Amino acid sequence: MFSMSLESVLQLFKTLHRTRQQVFKNDTRALEARIKINEEFKNNKSETSPKKIEELMKIGSDVELFLRTSVIQGVHTDHNTLKLVPRKDLLIENMPYCDAPTQKQ
Repeated sequence: MFSMSLESVLQLFKTLHRTRQQVFKNDTRALEARIKINEEFKNNKSETSPKKIEELMKIGSDVELFLRTSVIQGVHTDHNTLKLVPRKDLLIENMPYCDAPTQKQ
């Protein structure tokens, strides 16, 4: 069972880094989240309590899901303008935006 837990921890570690690279693509400052991910895993690497490990895994999974489904990049185009750069996979489930909503009858 321990090797299975280690395998799932490593899988989460890799998944968090892949998601970080996709979500913060071309943003060198935001890509530094790599340091925080590595730090959190390093700080908890000697944890032996199955309950605590499960709790940490849940937190990591929740963070990965949040990044993947809720974070949209913004790029400053000039002093007061921010251009949103949503990923294609993020837009699939969203309804298209309509400037002139129709009245329901």
